[in-house]
Amino acid sequence: MGVGTDFDPFQGPDERMPVPSCFRAKVWLLATATAAAVTLAQTHPASAAGEALLLVDAESGKVLYADNATRPWHPASVTKLMTAYVTLHAIKDGRVTPDKLLTVSANATAQQPSKMGFKVGIKVTVDNALKMMIVKSANDMAVVLAEGVSGSVPAFAAEMNRAVQRLGMAQSNFVNPNGLPADDQVTSARDLAILTRALIREFPDYGVYWHISALKFGRRIIRNHNPLIDRYPGADGMKTGFICASGFNLVATVTRGDRRLIAVVLGARSSAVRTEKVLELFERGFNGSPVSWFRPSLGTVDALQPVNLAPPDLHEEVCGKNRHRGETAEEEPPSTADPDRSGLNALLPPFGTSAGKPAIPVLGPPVPSMAPIVVFVGPPKKPGNPEMAVAKGEPRPAHRKKSTKPALAAKSTTPSPAPAHRKKSAPAAAAAPAAAAPAPAAPAPAASPSPPSTHLFSPAPTVAPAGR
Repeated sequence: MGVGTDFDPFQGPDERMPVPSCFRAKVWLLATATAAAVTLAQTHPASAAGEALLLVDAESGKVLYADNATRPWHPASVTKLMTAYVTLHAIKDGRVTPDKLLTVSANATAQQPSKMGFKVGIKVTVDNALKMMIVKSANDMAVVLAEGVSGSVPAFAAEMNRAVQRLGMAQSNFVNPNGLPADDQVTSARDLAILTRALIREFPDYGVYWHISALKFGRRIIRNHNPLIDRYPGADGMKTGFICASGFNLVATVTRGDRRLIAVVLGARSSAVRTEKVLELFERGFNGSPVSWFRPSLGTVDALQPVNLAPPDLHEEVCGKNRHRGETAEEEPPSTADPDRSGLNALLPPFGTSAGKPAIPVLGPPVPSMAPIVVFVGPPKKPGNPEMAVAKGEPRPAHRKKSTKPALAAKSTTPSPAPAHRKKSAPAAAAAPAAAAPAPAAPAPAASPSPPSTHLFSPAPTVAPAGR
């Protein structure tokens, strides 16, 4: 008996089995170290290389992982989750309807990218503005919604902050609806998880907004910036964000079976790192860890204790002189290739032993779960002209001029020869009745065209993107 043994005090008198003392000592030390690491992660400020990371069960609010989760952070375009929340509440309260027409103001047009770029005076429905804001991350549409719901951006920001207080988002403050740089625009991973849970619980009928993989505006296909949509099993939302001060942010949700998880990543130094971090969070959340049975509980997201610190400014690290990036809330397009995997093992502090680390899946090519959703300017079921809606200097759909000329030529010349031919051959038709039979068939092509459906959620025909 060279190895000392002991009995497990949690077993009954008839169930006690000898357990090696050395093993119990190692387990105790590992549990103590894990508890200390969790406490350190929640109470200490982010290091120069640290990000804010949080994984939460959407149904119960239970925290599965937290690192700098209560550190204040600039939200960037993740702000638009709160803009959507306030707008959806206005719809629920009957103050606006999804079909209500909103007018693009000079203030909206003046917003920095990313944006739709509509001219002043163009009208767009609440429904279409929401879709453009969420999928395109359009800063001008966020302002259009704010002014349409509350009358002005300051009044809408006041509504955002009233929602903050109602939801218990103790570390959040909003001064604009789109997340463009502002010192007083602050949130935390904790608060964003609380907001995401509220969106899921209070507006289940609007879940399609978060899952739209692409929009179709005229001939343009606008793809969602969320890299997980249609590429990671169960991914169903929510929103990306980027400004120099915040780094690359992402709030994402994934559902598998009857379980839905919320992951928040703030302050990644690139979109690829942001994607890797959120993937590892989800993999650990769904696959667990062999030693999770002794990990101390982190409680619920509401119970995480805020820290009183200034949000980090990552401008030099993310957009320094070697990174030529403008100070805008412009999103990067989703990568078609899997992110760099070389530094994967160092991305997150391990949940358990290195042997228990789950393999991170490779994101494959997108497999569209729906056709691109049609959006347009103008009233419902009467789309405006996308070409005329875009302000001067904004990008327009590629090859539009070339594609319209043949269509116009075909439209103007096809009907005209038939009537002229029939007039000349009228006398001959009396002598030969059989020859008159084709005459009624001529109007048939003119009756066939019909305007496409523009119902709020009508999918457009699937358009295969280049390179897929």
